[in-house]
Amino acid sequence: MPIVDVTYRQDLDDDTLGLLAARLPDAVSRAVECPEEPYDDVLRPGDVEIRFRSRGPFDVGGLDVLLEVRSKWFASRESSRQERCDRLRAEITEMLGSLTVGVYLSLPVAAWSQPG
Repeated sequence: MPIVDVTYRQDLDDDTLGLLAARLPDAVSRAVECPEEPYDDVLRPGDVEIRFRSRGPFDVGGLDVLLEVRSKWFASRESSRQERCDRLRAEITEMLGSLTVGVYLSLPVAAWSQPG
């Protein structure tokens, strides 16, 4: 279950943010799928949590959009961590056109619990 924080420049329009909100759950799920957490193309509540935050006046950074993706560590994800991150960034960059995009993929040792 990935948790994604999206930080974006203050003047990014709602259409762009809506496109991200609509397409990120699938893109992130494909980027982190593995035998332990397979993705069957059907997202259920709690499968992906995404939070959007506009860059504040004191935030420092040069990217238009920064995605911070956290998903549970599994050995099957570790060896392809950089490839997964690069693939997700390429997909989002293609989606957003000329905007500069950065992706930070973190795979911490963690536990998760949710209803159902």
